[in-house]
Amino acid sequence: METSKTTHSRRSFLKASALSGGGLMLSIVGFSSFKTIGSKKNTVLPVGWNELNGFVKITADNVIKIMSPNPEGGQGVKTSMPMIVAEELDVDFSKIIIEQADLDTKHFTRQFIGGSQAIHLSWQPLRLAGATARQMLKEAAAKQWNVPVDEISTESGVLYHKNSGKSANYGEMATAAAQIPVPKEVKLKSIPDFKIIGKSQGNVDLTKIVTGKPLFGIDTQVKGMQIAMIVHPPAFGLKFKSIQNEAVISKMKGVKAVFPIKIFNEGYEKTFFDTTTFNEVVAVVGNSTWEVMQAKKALKIDWQPIESYTQNRNMLGRKVVEKIPAGLEDTIEHKTKLAERMAQSATVRRKDGDVETAFKSAPKTIERTYNAPYLAHNCMEPMNFFAHVTDEKAELSGPLQKPEFTEQALSARLGMPLEKIDIKMTRLGGGFGRRSYAHWLIEAALISQKVKAPVKLLYTREDDMTSGIYRSTYSAYFRAALDADNNLIAFHVKAGGTPESPLYPNRFPAGAVDNYLAEDFTIDSNITVGSYRAPRSNFMAAAEQSFLDEVAEAAGKDPIAFRLALLNRAKEKPVGKNNEYEPERFAKVLELVKEKANWESIKATKKLGFSAYFCHDSYAAHVLDLEIKDGTPVINKVWCAIDCGIVINPDAAKNMAEGGIVDALGAAMYGKMTLTKGVPDANNFHNYRMIRHNEAPKQIEVHFVKNTLDPSGMGEPAYPPVYAALANALYKATGKRFYNQPFSDNL
Repeated sequence: METSKTTHSRRSFLKASALSGGGLMLSIVGFSSFKTIGSKKNTVLPVGWNELNGFVKITADNVIKIMSPNPEGGQGVKTSMPMIVAEELDVDFSKIIIEQADLDTKHFTRQFIGGSQAIHLSWQPLRLAGATARQMLKEAAAKQWNVPVDEISTESGVLYHKNSGKSANYGEMATAAAQIPVPKEVKLKSIPDFKIIGKSQGNVDLTKIVTGKPLFGIDTQVKGMQIAMIVHPPAFGLKFKSIQNEAVISKMKGVKAVFPIKIFNEGYEKTFFDTTTFNEVVAVVGNSTWEVMQAKKALKIDWQPIESYTQNRNMLGRKVVEKIPAGLEDTIEHKTKLAERMAQSATVRRKDGDVETAFKSAPKTIERTYNAPYLAHNCMEPMNFFAHVTDEKAELSGPLQKPEFTEQALSARLGMPLEKIDIKMTRLGGGFGRRSYAHWLIEAALISQKVKAPVKLLYTREDDMTSGIYRSTYSAYFRAALDADNNLIAFHVKAGGTPESPLYPNRFPAGAVDNYLAEDFTIDSNITVGSYRAPRSNFMAAAEQSFLDEVAEAAGKDPIAFRLALLNRAKEKPVGKNNEYEPERFAKVLELVKEKANWESIKATKKLGFSAYFCHDSYAAHVLDLEIKDGTPVINKVWCAIDCGIVINPDAAKNMAEGGIVDALGAAMYGKMTLTKGVPDANNFHNYRMIRHNEAPKQIEVHFVKNTLDPSGMGEPAYPPVYAALANALYKATGKRFYNQPFSDNL
C-alpha cells in the first residue's frame, strides 16, 4: 500500500508550537497580502485588476491574485484552497498573491469553518473556478491570434500556440479575457497531471505570524476606536436586573459609557448558530483596555434568577422548541440525572435483528458505562470583534467561523438590510467550534451603535471560559453478547447527554452485527453547549472504541483483528441499509496503521493502545505506545493512519493530524468543566488544566492512504480516536480500565 509519511520529534513539536500555538510550520512558499480595517490600500498591490471570477484576479502587468474564501483558523485553508484554484489555472504557486476574501455571498458559497467540510464541499467549485479562468484566457489568446482555441496550451501562467511560436503571459490577455463570456463547460485536469495538489506548500501567512504582523482580529487598530468589554451573570440560571453604581463607573478615568444590551430581541427565532448563554449583558466602553478592566472590576450589578422558558429554533431547516429550565445547576446533580435517565427507557434510533433474544441466550455478555464532563474550547486568541455601526452601514471585522449565518442574525437585530453590512474575516487564533456562535459580534455592533463610535470588543479569558457553549456532558452504556465461539452476536448502545445526545446510530459497528440496538435521550439544561472539535464523535469514539477493546479481550482476540473481522462482515454481508461508512476503506486504515506500527512484532513487549473511527467522511486509526514512569504516563509514540481521499497539502494535513492528536490527549487526560450552583469551577488556565509541552508524544508518525477519491474531512477525523487509544494503552500499562474522563482523575 502506498503511503505518505511524516515523523516529527518532540523537539520539533516544541519549536513549532512555540511559534504557532500548535501545528508544525516547515517552510515558506509563496506570500500573501492582507487588508486590515482602516487601511487605505493593500500591501504594495497594483491597480487595475481584471476579475475573471470571484477567485481569480489578474493585472495587465501579470500580477495574479487568488482569493481564499473561507475563514482561516489554523487548518490551512488559506493555503490549500488557493492551491486547488492554482492547479487548474496552471500557474506557479510561488508567484501568486493570496488574499483572504471578505464575506461575499455573491461570489462564494459556504464561507465558513465547520465539520471539516471546507475542502470536501469546495473541491469541485474551486477546480472549476481555476479551469474556467484558464479557459477564458485561452479563448482571449485564440481570438487575438486568430487560431483555434484547442491549439492553445498553458504552462506556469503562460499561453502558447506552438504552431506559430506565439506566447503571452496571462497578464497580457487578462483584460480581453475578462470580457469573454463565462464558458458553460470546461475540462478539468487529470489527477496524474497535478503539479501543485499533493505537493507540500508552506503556510502563506507564516511570515506574518512569526514576525507579529497584524493578522488576527485582536490586532485591529482604527483611529478613534474605543475599547469595549462585557460583564455577564456570574452563574448559569441568573439574568441581569440592574446596575447599582452606573454613575460612579461613568466618572472613572477613561470610561465613556456603561449600559446593558440585549443581544437578541424577544420572540426572535434563533437559528442553529445563534446560541448564547446570557441574552442581556452589561457593556463597559472606554479609552483603553486597562481602564475598561478597572471599571469592570468596580461594577456592582444586581442579578436575578431566570424562570423556565421555551425558545423556538430553526436548526438548519429543522424547527425545534428548546426547553430551558430555571435553577442553579450542579455537576453532582447532572451526574445523578444522567444515571437515572440511563436506567429508564430511551428513544430507539436503530434496531436490527432480535436483540433481546440474542442477549438472553448468549453465554457471555459484557456491560460498561462511560462518562465525560463539559469541556471549554479555550481558543488561544480571546473572543473579540471590531464594529463601526452608523445609520447608513455596519462595518465589522474579526475572527468567526460562520460569517454568513451571523450576518443574517445581525441584520435581523439591527433592522439593517444585508447589503449595508460588511464583514471582513481575519485569521482566527483558534476556533474548534467556539467561534461558530458569534454573539460577541452582535454585542460589538450594538455597543458601537449605542456609543456612535468604532469599537473593539474584547473578552477576557474568564469572560469566555465562564459563559458556556461548552462540549456537552455525556454518558453512554454499552452491552455486547458473544456466542460460544466468542463471536459478537449482539450489540447495544444507549447514549445521552446534558443537554445533547452524542449518538450516531448508523456508524460502526452498525452493519457488522446481526442484532444491533441504538437508543438515546437528552436532559434539559440551562448550560449552553455547541460544536466542539469533532462534535459528539469526540465522546462516542472514546466510549465505543474503549468498549470494543474490552470486548475483543473478552473474546480472546487481537483488538485489530477483531475489528477487521467485523468490517469484513459489513463488507461481505452488511446488516441494515443506512450504514454511513465504507467497510473496505475503513479496513485499509486499520491495516495501514498495523503495518506502520509493526503491531504484530511489538504488541507483546510494549504497552500499546489501538483505536479507529469514522467521521466527517474520513477514516482514522491510531496506535499509541506509552509507559508509566514515576507514576506518570509517558507517551513514546503515536502512529496515525488516515484516509481522507486526495491530500491537497501533505505537510498541512500532517500538521492537522499532529495537532489533533496532541489536543485530544490533553482533553482526555485533563479536560473538565464542573459547576457548583450554576458557577463554573474553572475560569482560567490556573484551574483548567491543559496539556503541557513535556506531556506531548515524543514522536508522532502520520500516514495517508493514497488514492484518487475526492478529498474529505481532515481537521477533525484524527481527533476522536485518540481518547480510546490512550485509554486502551493505559489499561495495558496499569491493568485498569478507564471509564470516566478525564483519565488523570482515575490514575
